[in-house]
Amino acid sequence: MLKQRIITALILLPVALGGFFLLNGGDFALFIGFVVTLGAWEWARLAGLMAQPLRIAYAAVVAGALMLLHILPELAPWVLGAAVIWWGLATWLVLTYPRSSDLWASAACRLLIGLLVLLPAWQGLVLLKHWPLGNWLILSVMVLVWAADIGAYFSGRAFGKRKLAPQVSPGKSWEGVYGGLAVSLLITLGVGISRDWGFGQILLGLLGAALLVMSSVVGDLTESMFKRRSGIKDSSNLLPGHGGVLDRIDSLTAAIPIFAVLLWAAEWGVM
Repeated sequence: MLKQRIITALILLPVALGGFFLLNGGDFALFIGFVVTLGAWEWARLAGLMAQPLRIAYAAVVAGALMLLHILPELAPWVLGAAVIWWGLATWLVLTYPRSSDLWASAACRLLIGLLVLLPAWQGLVLLKHWPLGNWLILSVMVLVWAADIGAYFSGRAFGKRKLAPQVSPGKSWEGVYGGLAVSLLITLGVGISRDWGFGQILLGLLGAALLVMSSVVGDLTESMFKRRSGIKDSSNLLPGHGGVLDRIDSLTAAIPIFAVLLWAAEWGVM
């Protein structure tokens, strides 16, 4: 298993880095769209569609929606606004699982939720890419999320006692969340000091980083919740040793649109 994970990572890492940071414009949108479409194919399984034709049809619907968003960029504020509402609702659903699971048990509801998970993630990345320092913004959100994941892993193993959401993901603890949050906040503080941010800017940066990390936790738990309801361990076997695409990007599906909205609110870019 470890050998598989290493080989897969060595192959995917240069492809992912090249796609994220070397492609621009339509090529970038197409690259991210391909990843999101694979995620849609996996999500269809989480929604209860086991037949391949149905899963492919759902992926095609998502691909068509992405094309529409590319043609009509004025829809971006609506897509990201829907994401903010959804991830707020998802937080409640995770905290109240399994009692709340009856609200989204139908395949139709789960397929609709898939759109709220996947489309804003694509939209957020496309916006970040077009804004000033686009590559640095994309790198920033990824570093903060990955740092939080790493910090949570080690902090949880060392100090984890209180379960975060035992009905959803028994292995995660509040101590892990605090550890991951602390690492991300330290990184944000270091960046702020190195770039000579004012006191107010640092406070806003820390608040934004905290919101970003907490949203990434919700994104992770949300996919776990849907997998648990479906009785599925991994979203797919597309990535040997790593599970599926959704298993790798679940935290980012929440963090990216929230990050884009925070920057938009700070007047970083214009939608």
